[in-house]
Amino acid sequence: MVEEESVRVVRCGGSELNFRRAVFSADSKYIFCVSGDFVKVHSTATEECVHILQGHRNLVTGIQLNPNNHLQLYSCSFDGTIKLWDYIDGILIKTFIVGHKLHAIFTLACAEDSVFVIINKEKPDVFQLVSVKLPKSSSQEIEAKELSFVLDYINQSPKCIAFGNEGEYVAAVRDFYLSVYFFKKKTTSRFTLSSSKNKKHAKNNFTCVACHPKEDCIATGHKDGKIRLWRNFDDGKKYTYTCLHWHHDMVMDLAFSVTGTSLLSGGRESVLVEWRDATEKNKEFLPRLGATIEHISVSPAGDLFCTSHSDNKIIIIHRNLEASAVIQGLVKDSSISTGLMIDPRTKALVLNGKPGHLQFYSLQHDKQLYNLDIIQQEYINDYGLIQIELTKAAFGCYGNWLATVEKRQEKETELDLQMKLWMYNKKTQGFVLNTKINMPHEDHITAVCFCNAEKFENPTLVTASKDGHFKVWILTDDSDIYKKAVGWTCDFVGSYHKYQATNCCFSEDGSLLAVSFEEIVTIWDSETWELKCTFCQRAGNIRHLCFGRLTCSKYLLGATENGILCCWNLLSCALEWSAKLNIRVMEPDPHSENIAAISQSSVGSDLFVFKPSEPRPLYIQKNISREEVQWGVFVLRDVPESFTSEAYQWLNRSQFYFLTKSQSLLTFSTKSPEEKLTPTSKQLLAEESLPTTPFYFILGKHREQQDEKTNEALESERVQLPLTENIPAISELLHTPAHVLPSASFLCSKFVNSLLLSKETKRNS
Repeated sequence: MVEEESVRVVRCGGSELNFRRAVFSADSKYIFCVSGDFVKVHSTATEECVHILQGHRNLVTGIQLNPNNHLQLYSCSFDGTIKLWDYIDGILIKTFIVGHKLHAIFTLACAEDSVFVIINKEKPDVFQLVSVKLPKSSSQEIEAKELSFVLDYINQSPKCIAFGNEGEYVAAVRDFYLSVYFFKKKTTSRFTLSSSKNKKHAKNNFTCVACHPKEDCIATGHKDGKIRLWRNFDDGKKYTYTCLHWHHDMVMDLAFSVTGTSLLSGGRESVLVEWRDATEKNKEFLPRLGATIEHISVSPAGDLFCTSHSDNKIIIIHRNLEASAVIQGLVKDSSISTGLMIDPRTKALVLNGKPGHLQFYSLQHDKQLYNLDIIQQEYINDYGLIQIELTKAAFGCYGNWLATVEKRQEKETELDLQMKLWMYNKKTQGFVLNTKINMPHEDHITAVCFCNAEKFENPTLVTASKDGHFKVWILTDDSDIYKKAVGWTCDFVGSYHKYQATNCCFSEDGSLLAVSFEEIVTIWDSETWELKCTFCQRAGNIRHLCFGRLTCSKYLLGATENGILCCWNLLSCALEWSAKLNIRVMEPDPHSENIAAISQSSVGSDLFVFKPSEPRPLYIQKNISREEVQWGVFVLRDVPESFTSEAYQWLNRSQFYFLTKSQSLLTFSTKSPEEKLTPTSKQLLAEESLPTTPFYFILGKHREQQDEKTNEALESERVQLPLTENIPAISELLHTPAHVLPSASFLCSKFVNSLLLSKETKRNS
């Protein structure tokens, strides 16, 4: 049984991997990246997520290796804390409470007991670089309030700060200024570039900075695509700079190699440029990386690079400029017009991905499975170009069919629509285009739905449009005896008094079709396509429409734009009940009678879970998100939960995911992300040296079975001792890595005392 208090709203995955630079481990075996409130540890060889470091209570804003212990990692967050982790075992060692909102963290080998952080004081746009002294203590939580000012008037982005020549100086860029602070001399030099525009109307603004690891050389990137190499900057009058220019748009990030023999740069061209010996002529390119390069990182060993991209992916690259691995997160498209869907076959979350694609995203493993190219045209990244948009998608017939709608509109009168029907091919294990329909409607398509009832042998699809019609499409066979020309054709066109059709959905058994025409809901017989009845409450246009399921199949629910939720009884053709709720998301659970509705208020978004037969909600949770929730979806659990309370039983079989306006994917969770790691991931971490072949896994299961038999045989002979799980001394001794444990003399007395049987225990035995 799961405790009720353990149910909470959490980021379940899909957070930005490209928010900050990724960091390599000293041996290049692991790569660390921030992901919302967590830090993810990925294997560079297998791309698997082997640990999720969780403990921060707000967005993680920076990560750095501990320069004095390469098995440890520092992280900072908006929650005002710096945390020290043992990333091999995935445990938190220490928490330093700074108190300020931390925007980035930097570490230096020469500064043993301190780190550098970016904070903002008083005014929202005034940022400072300060040194934080980390006090030594045996306690897990320590206050670190000793701050030393280093630089002000800096940018909050860590790309705009760089430490040079083993910590002799720090360079910071903002707007048209480069500031260099020398630690020994305690002086600051400032260099200014002209803000006047050149002939190409490009600007000189600084965008990023990097320092040579061994020489006094600073590289700066600029908005006009130029890279400037600064030398002699310790003398304000004799400083010089040279220019390198290849990028046609702003330079997004720069990084020197470990030896300093080459400089890496990246930008919107999706090309990694390596400047050998920092010269214009000696350049190497790694092109077609798929999206804007936002960050570049170099491993301490110098054998690997990595680039973070605007489409939420990290590419690991070998020293010879060959891509070796891709860690792909949830792609954040500009608008999720398809909504959230679940692929019946893979159980993956499906939604808009990179332009013109549908992405299939595994919620269990928090990684992308694959992309389906719907538009099948090369995407040209140009601000002024009118793009083809993927606007609607729906799965039907247990995942055998997929319908997609795409549009292109330059002017109000020029609308180009295309609907595609994709069939699942078992041989290729993917979707193959079956039918392409140009201009299926005269105006925008507002809804697409399949009839998924078992009794319907012939696949049926319905589309609704602003042109005032809904169309029924069926699969027909126009071929010869070999049946090789199966395609989709229009079977029926329906309308209601020239009103715009806004929503459509089938009842669970497929016998009825509900279509909303602005304020009016119409019910149609799916066998004869006769209009059976209409419902009208005059409470505004219908925004959401859905039938009840299982024992509640006689009910139809509609949410209006004026904030009214209506429930109609289909047997009596009358309004059963109504409630005043400004509903933005209404999702039925396919595996129960429950319906989840999310309403928007001035404070945030609230969740209501109810059954159509009962207007009293089963569960209410206020303020599940401060921002607007745009989409939601129910997913069947692999392993059911065991809530006994009526309020939480809706979570037993299904899990509810929802997507906010800023595209954060959230859910109601009962487990920590660490518990959700697959067994494969844990084996990769524990026994990384062993080859993880299918035979290896079979052998592992065989060993587990043998261990179980041995345990059963010993069960009868075992002496009943008190449970050791809850004894802190034993837990501390067995689950803490040796290199972070206190001395043995400190633990010895606690450990021995914990093993002694109390009189009460003896009496019980």
